[in-house]
Amino acid sequence: MRLGYYPGCALHGSSNDYEQSLRACLGELDLKPQEVQDWACCGATAAHSLNHRLSIALPARNLALAEKQGFEEMLAPCPLCSMQLLKAAKLTNEDGNLRREISRIVEGEISGRVTVLNLIQVFQRVGLDRIKAAVKKPLTDLKPACYYGCLLTRPPEVVKFDDPEQPSSLEAIVSVLGAKPVDWNFRTECCGAGMTMAKEETVLDLSHRILTDAQQHGANCLVTACPMCHVNLDMKQWDVERSRGVKHGMPIYYLSDLVGLALGISRETLGIDRHFVT
Repeated sequence: MRLGYYPGCALHGSSNDYEQSLRACLGELDLKPQEVQDWACCGATAAHSLNHRLSIALPARNLALAEKQGFEEMLAPCPLCSMQLLKAAKLTNEDGNLRREISRIVEGEISGRVTVLNLIQVFQRVGLDRIKAAVKKPLTDLKPACYYGCLLTRPPEVVKFDDPEQPSSLEAIVSVLGAKPVDWNFRTECCGAGMTMAKEETVLDLSHRILTDAQQHGANCLVTACPMCHVNLDMKQWDVERSRGVKHGMPIYYLSDLVGLALGISRETLGIDRHFVT
């Protein structure tokens, strides 16, 4: 599989441990995603509130670059980035006039030939049977709460991925690793996403609810495929505990962490030792 790679701002910045993890993990599965050259921010958190055309043009430019560089499939590990890319593709595919206008703005052709994939979909492309056969250290002691957050499956008419309310793709992957995912209530609830700095109290409240429900249903860790979710639930977990007078002590893993551990990759190579709660 020749796979393009759109890291987005988070994986080259505050969540570069996620990039470290997924590159190590995918490399073990003989996948080496090739970064799209000259990519730029997709405008995820703010562009839509400033300028509608800008909010389409920013992700569309990255699609045009991927297409020009010969990629038919492109991994966007951040759900907010992948949603923005998919939204731009949908809007330009459905409106020829808009597609021509945006193509002029970004100085590149957008024909809709690039398929945007999240990390779960890449593992699905690899195949659960192949992943299961590659497991060296089954994760039999882990009972993860699989946390999708609010963007991996929404809006359903854009992302067209899994069931928006009762998804199961994460559980399917961690199960072949030997882990025992728990059944819980908050798998698609919002953690506050990019409001970590602007509205910290909201993030702390939402994260506390998520962590509490996971614990109440028997989870001993939480797994996610979103860098923003990881920041709020891992980095801010100490603040949650201090503000709420509780002790969660819940390790938060990226999906690539768990796949990598099961494949025999060390915690240091995956970057798990860089997490705040381990």
